Amino acid sequence: MFLYKLSDGELLPVPKNIIKFSVVRVDSCVHYRLISSFFLQCFILLPGPSSPLSPGHFHPHSIKIPGDITLGGLFPIHARGPHGLPCGELKKEKGIHRMEAMLYALDQINSDPELLPNITLGVRILDTCSRDTYALEQSLTFVQALIQKDTSDIRCSNGEPPLIRKPERVVGVIGASASSVSIMVANILRLFEIPQVSYASTAPELSDNNRYDFFSRVVPPDSYQAQAMLDIVKALGWNYVSTLASEGNYGESGVDAFMQISREAGGVCIAQSVKIPREPTAGEFDKIIRRLMETSNARGVIIFANEDDIKRVLEAAKRTNLTGHFLFVGSDSWGAKSSPIAELEDVAEGAVTILPKRASIDGFDQYFVTRSLENNRRNIWFAEFWEDDFRCKLTRPGIKLDPDKKKCTGMERIGRDSSYEQEGKVQFVIDAVYAVAHALHNMHQDLCPGSTGVCSNMDPVEGRSLLNYIRAVNFNGSAGTSVLFNENGDAPGRYDIFQFQMTNHSHPGYRVIGQWTNNLRLNLEEMQWSGGDKSIPDSICSFPCNPGERKKMVKGVPCCWHCELCDGYQYQLDEFTCETCPTDMRPTPNRTTCRPTPIIKLEWNSPWALVPASLAMLGILATSAVVITFIRFNDTPIVRASGRELSYVLLTGIFLIYLITFLMIAEPGVVVCAFRRLLLGLGMAITYSAMLTKTNRIYRIFEQGKRSVTPPKFISPTSQLLITFILISVQVLGVFVWFGVVPPHTIIDYEELRPPNPDLARGILKCDMSDLSIICCLSYSIVLMVTCTVYAVKSRGVPETFNEAKPIGFTMYTTCIVWLAFVPIFFGTAQSTEKMFIQTATLTVSMSLSASVSLGMLYMPKVYVIIFHPEQNVQKRKRSFKGVVQAARMSQKSLNEKQNGETKIEPDRTHTVFTDQQ
Repeated sequence: MFLYKLSDGELLPVPKNIIKFSVVRVDSCVHYRLISSFFLQCFILLPGPSSPLSPGHFHPHSIKIPGDITLGGLFPIHARGPHGLPCGELKKEKGIHRMEAMLYALDQINSDPELLPNITLGVRILDTCSRDTYALEQSLTFVQALIQKDTSDIRCSNGEPPLIRKPERVVGVIGASASSVSIMVANILRLFEIPQVSYASTAPELSDNNRYDFFSRVVPPDSYQAQAMLDIVKALGWNYVSTLASEGNYGESGVDAFMQISREAGGVCIAQSVKIPREPTAGEFDKIIRRLMETSNARGVIIFANEDDIKRVLEAAKRTNLTGHFLFVGSDSWGAKSSPIAELEDVAEGAVTILPKRASIDGFDQYFVTRSLENNRRNIWFAEFWEDDFRCKLTRPGIKLDPDKKKCTGMERIGRDSSYEQEGKVQFVIDAVYAVAHALHNMHQDLCPGSTGVCSNMDPVEGRSLLNYIRAVNFNGSAGTSVLFNENGDAPGRYDIFQFQMTNHSHPGYRVIGQWTNNLRLNLEEMQWSGGDKSIPDSICSFPCNPGERKKMVKGVPCCWHCELCDGYQYQLDEFTCETCPTDMRPTPNRTTCRPTPIIKLEWNSPWALVPASLAMLGILATSAVVITFIRFNDTPIVRASGRELSYVLLTGIFLIYLITFLMIAEPGVVVCAFRRLLLGLGMAITYSAMLTKTNRIYRIFEQGKRSVTPPKFISPTSQLLITFILISVQVLGVFVWFGVVPPHTIIDYEELRPPNPDLARGILKCDMSDLSIICCLSYSIVLMVTCTVYAVKSRGVPETFNEAKPIGFTMYTTCIVWLAFVPIFFGTAQSTEKMFIQTATLTVSMSLSASVSLGMLYMPKVYVIIFHPEQNVQKRKRSFKGVVQAARMSQKSLNEKQNGETKIEPDRTHTVFTDQQ
């Protein structure tokens, strides 16, 4: 038994009498010094099947074919062994098919008179057993010829120096398959400057030309694959996906590349990033499925995993009744393989997978199906493949045949007695071998022009020079596509996109639905999902917001948001912003833009206008009737006794009060607004100025009569008119000052009728008269009204036989009540959606009522007497101012006696008229 013992503790095959390796660093170069001691042997053979004593004994897991130039090969002939064993079951496709592809390529090259003429390529093929540490141990075989051996202190028993057979020199290595294996092997091959060309390793880490400068590959790196997968995700409209990776360089690097590219490109968020351990425990995959379901909206799962892990993930999904939920996007390790989805087709339905663009090599198919136990003895694993492929057992000396298995006859044929489908990476294995062959051919032409065979300039082949030739090749590969490398040793990205479809349950299979070569071409119409559904399922964190809703992003997750309705008078400015519409506009029903707010005004057919207009019309008719009656009976005693001049002034004011109702309802305009300002307070000012003058005259006469027999000043009709017009002029002057400061104009008020529901919003066309300006316009009239009421109260003791003191008093009391009711109604409706209508109706009705009170109490009784009782409209006994004085004094005396509890003295009830002639 032979052992190597490295400084890091790894075990490698080596003769057991070699004691140790020592590593010495000199001038930045690493030299390996082998110190050996021999006790019983004179001729020591270093490990290798080239030993004449026992070929293959030291390397039972390798194939050796001699040649002028030897290439190394690394293939996963066996799976990883269980429970610490290095190797497990045979891998027919990824192992045997790929390894036979290298042998096939060597046969083609060696028989090609144009490529490497007169030079035969040999091979040393090793089994990596799908394990990186085991592959490292095996690959030390490739560097044996480059290790400097110090045998100066070694002697045979007879004192002569030992004869050491020189091992074959490997100039380049084809492989490995798994990225983790390639990374491990690349670290040691670069130390000895042995170029390496992989046919399947796609980890982005291997693109680092500083660390893996002797590594090249004929397959594109996963960074291209990750970009292609991201393009697929975006084409499907997904923005929220999870990632699932097998622990190791391939899975982790692939997911890292996908996550980095998705971050840089934006638009796709990672919900979960789950790693599958190298040695998963029981229940690990069920736990993975439960974790993925924590973000159940992320139905898309980006999976970079080996075949075994893929299969166990699908099994776990089926156990948890999630068939059809997950939408897998698989890397090239899934590709178009049937083994990961065997008996799990319903779970895998709809899975989108990616595979470097490839073609089936017909020549290899013809080669492989003709392999048999007789013509393929160079493949030391072929017998094991034969037993596995045909499910039979070969007889071996000393080994008892398993009764449960049939005996192999040796007459079985591949593809006839067993199913056969060319493994997907066969093309790339052939291209990798040809890439090294073309590089050697070009090197031979440059270094050995005109010579046949390997010349001294290529003996030995210098590794760095060969690397440069490999990176410079450009030829049409086995599938007709160009084989070339970039500065990092990567092949260009060319992928086929597959989807696993079950058109019916008896014939499921992969279907090509697109390609990716720097950009994606995907035929969405050919895709189908669980149950044959053609519509693309969703894998998004949040569904798109409806029109009129903005996105409120979830902190830290740019693909997740909550939808918030643009409420009130807001519209959707963009997907993240709600903006308030301009004052004169309101949002459309879907809140995507603004529309003009309708403009309204008080219409004549509105109930708010009909009622005030009807009252005003009746008031105008009544006022006109009184005026006509007074004019008709202008010289009768009742008309003369009422004070004709002031009565006509007062009736004019009442008429204007009624008239203002129609101006308040009329469509606003500059002229209408001007007359509103003028007449709104003028009618009341005229009315109450005349009433105030009357009550003041009566009050002064009787107050003067208590003190003197001399009549007071300014009680004549002319004086009364002058006083009235002076009072009225104050109102008129104030209105004209207002005209000068703010000329009358119309406005559209959008705030008055702006309820919470924007559909009910209206702009109101009205005059520029605010609530405050209306009250200010009426304030002077209210002052006159209050003053008149005060004088009416003071004149309440005047005898009934004297003029209109008491009717004026009742009029003013009632008017005050009307206007006291008006104020809370007017201001209490300020927040109502029908403010303008209510306030206009309240104002006009209140004014009409106050005018009606004045008209009814002061003039209707007189009209009634004039029309229906003309016999009472006769001249009464006139009374001089002395009579007035006497009446006043008697009234005062009666009041005093009443207050002192004395006998009441009845006044003279003789009808006396104190006319405007006095």
